[in-house]
Amino acid sequence: MVEVRLLGEVAVLVDGRGIDLGPARQRCVLAAVAVDVGRVVSVDVLAQRVWGAHPPQRARATLVNYLSRLRQVLAAVDAAHLVRGAGGYTLKAGRSVVDLHLFHDLCARARACTGDDRQVVALLEEALSLWRGEALTGLDGEWSATERHRLHQKRLNAEHDLADALLRLGHGEDLVSGLSARAADNPLDERIAGQYMVALYRAGRAADALEHYRRLREQLVEDLGTDPGAPMRDLHRRILAADPALSTTTAQVGEPPVVPLQLPAVPGLFTGRVSALTELDRALVTGTGGSPAEAGRGATAVVATIGGTGGIGKTWLALNWAHRNLHRFPDGQLWVDLRGFSPGEPKQAADVLAEFLAALGVDRDRQPQDLDARAALYRTHTTGKRMLVLLDNAATPEQVVPLLPGGDSCTVLVTSRHRLPALLARHGAHPVHLDVFTSTEARTLLDGALGGAPAVVAERVVTELTGLCGGLPLALGLVAARIRSNSGLAGDIVDDLRELGLDALDSDAPDASLPTILSYSLRRLTEARRTVFGLLGIAPGPDTTLPAVAALTGLSPTGARKALSALEEASLLERRPHGRYAMHDLVRAYAADTARRLPDEVRERALRRVVDFYLHTAYTGERVLDPHRPAVHLHTPATGSRPLALADTRAAFDWFDTEHPNLLAAQHTAVTRRWHPIVWQMAWALFTYQNRRGHHRDRLTATRAALAASRHLDVPAVDILTRRLMAMAYVNVGRFEEAVEHLNQSLVLAEHHNDLLNRGRNHRALAWTWRHAGDNHKALHHATLALDVHRLLGDPVEAALSRCLTACYAAFTSDYDRASEDCEIGLQQCREHGIREGEAAILSTMGYIGHHTGDHHQAVRDYEAAIALHRDMGDTYHVAENLALVGDAHAALGHHGRARAAWREALRMYREQGRGDEAARVQRQLDDLPGHDQLARTPSAHRPARQPGARA
Repeated sequence: MVEVRLLGEVAVLVDGRGIDLGPARQRCVLAAVAVDVGRVVSVDVLAQRVWGAHPPQRARATLVNYLSRLRQVLAAVDAAHLVRGAGGYTLKAGRSVVDLHLFHDLCARARACTGDDRQVVALLEEALSLWRGEALTGLDGEWSATERHRLHQKRLNAEHDLADALLRLGHGEDLVSGLSARAADNPLDERIAGQYMVALYRAGRAADALEHYRRLREQLVEDLGTDPGAPMRDLHRRILAADPALSTTTAQVGEPPVVPLQLPAVPGLFTGRVSALTELDRALVTGTGGSPAEAGRGATAVVATIGGTGGIGKTWLALNWAHRNLHRFPDGQLWVDLRGFSPGEPKQAADVLAEFLAALGVDRDRQPQDLDARAALYRTHTTGKRMLVLLDNAATPEQVVPLLPGGDSCTVLVTSRHRLPALLARHGAHPVHLDVFTSTEARTLLDGALGGAPAVVAERVVTELTGLCGGLPLALGLVAARIRSNSGLAGDIVDDLRELGLDALDSDAPDASLPTILSYSLRRLTEARRTVFGLLGIAPGPDTTLPAVAALTGLSPTGARKALSALEEASLLERRPHGRYAMHDLVRAYAADTARRLPDEVRERALRRVVDFYLHTAYTGERVLDPHRPAVHLHTPATGSRPLALADTRAAFDWFDTEHPNLLAAQHTAVTRRWHPIVWQMAWALFTYQNRRGHHRDRLTATRAALAASRHLDVPAVDILTRRLMAMAYVNVGRFEEAVEHLNQSLVLAEHHNDLLNRGRNHRALAWTWRHAGDNHKALHHATLALDVHRLLGDPVEAALSRCLTACYAAFTSDYDRASEDCEIGLQQCREHGIREGEAAILSTMGYIGHHTGDHHQAVRDYEAAIALHRDMGDTYHVAENLALVGDAHAALGHHGRARAAWREALRMYREQGRGDEAARVQRQLDDLPGHDQLARTPSAHRPARQPGARA
């Protein structure tokens, strides 16, 4: 005979003799699978049960070793086998083999024996005889402690049921001793108190029974602020009246309490969510989740709401938390799927109340028909009880409010895609919002679903699946289920997700179709808001703002704000800091599918409005950053686009910094729709910002699109400009031959059309290009030609900018006299015309001259003045350059601390800007800093310095 014992010290006995199960943690592994005998327990769940929420790094490998040893130990036991299967491990054994499950079965049989109390007593006594001390004795850890407490409550319930049956059979005096001890251990338990009072009365101790009632009442009032319930008050009255029925075998303490146990099973693949579980504990267990105002809200049930988009794992979290805390709800659990976001109509509160009341023992024929009366009866039956009410999948507060229990001893957990603000405001509910899984959580879920078998599914496939599902638990679960059915399909599923996107997660079964599940969120939205949802799916960029949404939809700012709030309330949209809104990738894919059902003209007008919003606002920002740059002519923005007015440099940089990805996406939208003027104008409007922030790869992409668009327009001025834009983008990525080719073509076009302004600007761009290519003499030649052209035109701004280049390149050819003269003239011109970029460049060149002529003190002053100007303009790219240069000057003076500070800041900025070569050079200088001789040999004289003129 084989016994697996959990109700006492964990052990396995064969014919009454124990077998060696190894160390405590290995025995904990056995207990972790034995509590779910016959069911698969995932590796992830096992790890959590053995080590808690934060398993050690090698927990999986250690766990596999424990399981392997246990399988060897059990190999000789015919009646119990540890089997590895898809998704985890299973203890294959008859329920009678495991004492815990035999206990549960005996208790269930006892509950089913209505009218046969002798059989009830026999079954319960047999069940209780299985206990040999506290359950799971010898095991430590959070799970074993929680499980031990839960099983202790089950044992107490069985003891209570046994006492009730014995009282119904006429027992009394023989129960006094045991009930006295139990009442002392549970002083506020009215069920035990009632049993004890009847036993005392039958033992001829009516006065003691009345005294116990008095003490119970005083303690209830003092601790909970409530009187004993109606059954206890009735028993007290009957004892006072010496009711002869109390002495008969049929006497009862009112109706025996009904304990509903309605929770569905705990999710087998649950993982992660540590912070959310902690937040629920804080809100529902310790009561610290709410505000001080909520803490004093009076006799109200403790309520928490779990919100999030469809498929985010709200129900999984709620059920997992509930099962972890069953011991806190000895009076049972009520559960209902309110079907707020499911096929068919949502459940009505009146119908749910009828189910709840029936579960609480109220005959349906005795239930009132009126909703308010039914809710009042429900509150009566829940007041004073410690119960959990789990209201899953709620759509509206109207569904939920009538289902809130009476008193303040119950706990309510609500899940909904809507945020249900009325529950927060009127009932002090604590909101818990779920986001997608972290990459670690997603991988853990996928590995657990796959049985923890990376050999079956390649590491690359798992990584790609995790990314394609975007951390959405439902998507990960659907993918895992398909792979579990045939691991050979893993590569095909990756291909399907990559090519088909959301359609790859569709299915004829509604519960297994992500598009269907997401569609339920739209049912309660108006047609206008469904349109907004669809348009957001095709809007350019990864996120958006209220002004952009107003442009996209053509709504007023107030109307757009209301629409965004409705979508946020429905968990279809997430509001992020600084007024930004974003969708999960899969939700956005569904929104794009929704948009495809809109009329073509609605989509087209929406996209034109929002692209115009981005273009015209970017153009405004460009004029703020570089007001001296020759303007280009834009078309009038579409009605309803409402571009922003950017007041100053800080506002312009702030807007560009946050909207840069969206601006690139808007240009791409213009490309796909063949809006050729917008394509090149967007590249032009981004030029100064991208140059000053060092976004050279993005600028290359934007200008390549601009050049392609210009070829469709056949406008010479645009062709000249976009070729120059293209060339300067090539320079920044080191492709000098291509840059020179484009500039020569642009120069030929300018000469052919007698365009002197662009001829001069092309020479200046050629000078800038040759400098970067390392030919300072060619650079000075073209800079001088540019200066001659702009002086001929009488354009003081263009002449001043060209003077900046002649000064710089004369310095690089070591003609310091000419360089100094041009610096003096150029600095005066730039200051006269407010050309701050040119002024900063001249100051940097003066610093270079000072450093290379031995006047390092003057070099430091000039470099620092240039840095201050570049900082004020938000030109972080050139701030980094000049910090490196001023560090050289400090080092030459022996100011090692100042050199170190400048180089460290330059190093940080170079790394932020992705400038690896420059960062490596400065790092070497920092590494060499202690040596004076090495510092003296710093090759600054041969290092390319930045200079002005990078404008088109």
